[in-house]
Amino acid sequence: MAFLFGPEGRWFWTAVLAVALFFPVRQLIWVVSVRRQERKQRRQMDDAERVALKRRAGFTATLLCFIFSLFYVQAMISKLYLLP
Repeated sequence: MAFLFGPEGRWFWTAVLAVALFFPVRQLIWVVSVRRQERKQRRQMDDAERVALKRRAGFTATLLCFIFSLFYVQAMISKLYLLP
């Protein structure tokens, strides 16, 4: 259990933070992209287009959340344990 709260648990906390951030970030990216497309096309989108945008938003959110959580956890652990 002590391994989770030391520098060795870095990957665990990176995954936990990435999963916790994934769903709200995906929803935010999806809503913004749907609204932008509807405003651009001046019509309501059908369900197939919304699903395609949700898939793209999921991929973008996965990359964004993983990179952010990787850097954030690295910064926190290095600050707590004074690692270089």
